[in-house]
Amino acid sequence: MNLESRFSVQRVADEAGRQQVIEVLRATYLREKRWVSDPETQIPPDDLQCADISWFVVSRRSRPAGVLRIRYDPPVAAYAKYGFKLLDPNLPVESFLREHRIAEIGRFAVIPRYRRRFLVAAALIRAACAETVERGYTHFITDVFEDEAHSPYGFHTRVMGFHPVATHEVGELNCRNRRITMVLDLKAAYQRLRRRGNWIYRYLTGHWDDALHRRLAV
Repeated sequence: MNLESRFSVQRVADEAGRQQVIEVLRATYLREKRWVSDPETQIPPDDLQCADISWFVVSRRSRPAGVLRIRYDPPVAAYAKYGFKLLDPNLPVESFLREHRIAEIGRFAVIPRYRRRFLVAAALIRAACAETVERGYTHFITDVFEDEAHSPYGFHTRVMGFHPVATHEVGELNCRNRRITMVLDLKAAYQRLRRRGNWIYRYLTGHWDDALHRRLAV
């Protein structure tokens, strides 16, 4: 059985897909973590028609295993209300936001029984990277919870190459843990993974056409 046949990923485009997202968030964000009071509010129906938001759901034998949301051109400046503390006070935030195209990864959740399946998270990132690069975006930004038992911090930093840039104490979800804001340069990540030439590079980019590769290769 090859990797692609174990789990399938779909971009959510209808109410059936939305209900799969809600099923995952109900199991994780509501019942397990208590981060939200109503998982349906996390993916309002309008998200399905919004050009700046993409939801992905990964499934195993037609049952949802995990979800991820991309928000293109997120209102990063508006997030200042959360009280960001830069890890490097000299980081040129304004010029960085002005000179790059940013996509935000959020609502990255995997049902408990699948958390030991590395491929579930990889499949979601695979779908997110392909669409983001195709749309011409250059960087991912995301928040993870510090010292949270199921935080994707290790996956993001060790596998993908995200760099922590700031912390903040509060956010949209009802979690007491401090948030770590991280950034990924997609071209730098691509080139680093390509040099390594391991299975994760082949898995993430094996279905890309030449045009996508050329966007990040030089």
